[in-house]
Amino acid sequence: MSPAAKEPDQSSYSGRFAARLRMLREKTGLTGKEAVAELNRVGYGVKQTTYYNWESGRSEPPLDAYPELAKMLGLSSPRTLLPNE
Repeated sequence: MSPAAKEPDQSSYSGRFAARLRMLREKTGLTGKEAVAELNRVGYGVKQTTYYNWESGRSEPPLDAYPELAKMLGLSSPRTLLPNE
């Protein structure tokens, strides 16, 4: 996402998930574009706009994306992606 990207509305689950996904990606040092490239490299085809929608809270990734997202982010379990309630 661009540096001026609007923060997701964290009053909803989608918004909290989006904020967590973005925070974890930034923690790894990847840009949004690099994250998309990595997901595509490992065979999980995703468009850049789709990934940005996940990070903005406009949509959530399908369940089959969680294991690949976790691997990309260096997480031991896809459950680690879930926001704390």
